[in-house]
Amino acid sequence: MRRRTFDALATAVGAMLTVVLLVAGGMLMWGSIYTTNNVHNQLAAQKIYFPAKGSAELANPAISKYLNQYAGQQLLTGSQAEVWADHYIAVHLQEIGGGKTYAQLSAASLADPGNKALASQVQLVFQGETLRGLLLNAYAFGTIGKLTFIASIASFILAAGMALLTLLGVLHYRKVDEEEEIFSSPKAEEPVPVNA
Repeated sequence: MRRRTFDALATAVGAMLTVVLLVAGGMLMWGSIYTTNNVHNQLAAQKIYFPAKGSAELANPAISKYLNQYAGQQLLTGSQAEVWADHYIAVHLQEIGGGKTYAQLSAASLADPGNKALASQVQLVFQGETLRGLLLNAYAFGTIGKLTFIASIASFILAAGMALLTLLGVLHYRKVDEEEEIFSSPKAEEPVPVNA
């Protein structure tokens, strides 16, 4: 195969990969922006605010250790949603349920249908667990938004590297002699007759 043909093929593949990486990076960036904005807008609509610094709601060490960093702020990100779900709602649900899960409380309530206090407790824990689940979904989508942002940056960096390699391929193509061969086996030399 002629070296110039190989260089032309390699350069064309490099150019196509550059375009593919740029398109992938653009789509990943769009996905990141869309996801992040959607999580933000959905959480903003709920108007959830972290308790103010030093408030009685942050007195519990199981809560304050995680919520103090967001004290007084509105809950707007997936990371904040995780903290609220796992270190605010979950702590209160443990207190309400006496350490029992919704499934345990529900089973106890079904075994004692006349116990109105237990039925009320089950309802409250169910609502809290539902809210926790919704907030943890926002956290999951917020994390997906962050990961797609990182992937888009990586794709753009790879595209830049591939574009550089493609440019070097074009420069090399121009320098190579048209007759130069690559990947060809050397011709066998004819044996030299030996005089006896």
